[in-house]
Amino acid sequence: MFKCVVVNGNNYIPLLVKRIVYFSLLLALLVYFHQRGAVVWRDRRKRINIINMSTTQNNTSEIDGVCDMLNNMNTANNTDSIPTCANCGKEGSDVNNTCNKCMSVKYCNAACKKKHRHKHKKECERRVSELHDEKLFKQPPQKEDCPICFLRLPNLPPGTVYMACCGKKICRGCIYAVQERETAVGLCPYCRTLPSSSEGEMIKRYEKRMSLNDANAFNNMGSYYKDGDFGLPQNYTKALKYWHRAGELGYAEAYYRIACAYAMGRGVDVDIKKSTHYLKLCAMGGSDMSRFTLGYFEARAGNMDRALKHWKIAVEGGDNTSLKYIKMMHSNGDATKEVYAEALRSYQAYLDEIRSDQRDEAAAANDDYKYYDSSF
Repeated sequence: MFKCVVVNGNNYIPLLVKRIVYFSLLLALLVYFHQRGAVVWRDRRKRINIINMSTTQNNTSEIDGVCDMLNNMNTANNTDSIPTCANCGKEGSDVNNTCNKCMSVKYCNAACKKKHRHKHKKECERRVSELHDEKLFKQPPQKEDCPICFLRLPNLPPGTVYMACCGKKICRGCIYAVQERETAVGLCPYCRTLPSSSEGEMIKRYEKRMSLNDANAFNNMGSYYKDGDFGLPQNYTKALKYWHRAGELGYAEAYYRIACAYAMGRGVDVDIKKSTHYLKLCAMGGSDMSRFTLGYFEARAGNMDRALKHWKIAVEGGDNTSLKYIKMMHSNGDATKEVYAEALRSYQAYLDEIRSDQRDEAAAANDDYKYYDSSF
């Protein structure tokens, strides 16, 4: 390892000392850098531990915060879910006697309900009126589509035909197209059935549809009994019975005929309150004619805001008369320009949904097939 060149005894000792000093310095440097690296590593580990501890504390605090929030929500929900008597303040699951009109307050028994009635009366009537208006002015369901062309059925009655053979309502455009193409006159476009050859056969078809709970069949049979058509005796009692059944099955227009019966005293005593009730049922079911009539009554009573609400809904359903009355309100200053413009856009959107070349061709060929009114 050591290369010793001995020239003489005097030169050997200084050379050895130099080499010892050299190796000592080298060892000292190694020890220094080792200690320095250890200090740096220790400081780095301390910083990592501090960061980990802070992160853990933050996560713990966040988790604790979320848990506290959930506990508070559960506590609030538990507090809200505990029924409380509106009269005596008693709490518990046995407080289950609800107000029959507004359904918004509860009592522990009938005695508390009766005792609190005079205090709750005004609030109850206000809440009942609000709930009623929410249902009355809710957007009604849209009418069904034609099962042949899959376009929305028009609002005007001449634009659709009910087929007693299959129970489908078909637009005049599809019926006209079949009549032009087929040699058999009156062939059903949907089920390809020939029309009934006699009044008795047609009544049998309606009775078959009624046995299947067809609402349209019940409604039409009620109209036939009202007028005494197709060999049936005139019977207002049966007509009302069939109209009620049609309304129960979802045919809202039947309620309009019941409302007219109560208004005119046909088969029943005149009862304007019941007539208005059935008009509202009809309007909520999607009848634009009933909706216009309700708006007309509100306008006569001076309730222009409520009348405007009715007519706006009717216009969206395709009622041209309601659009004309909104135009009249705009001319009289009872409706703004924006409201009238919105009504025009709604009616135009309705026309865009129902119009087709086939239906226009049918309406041009026969005035009885007219399916919309463009005069406004």
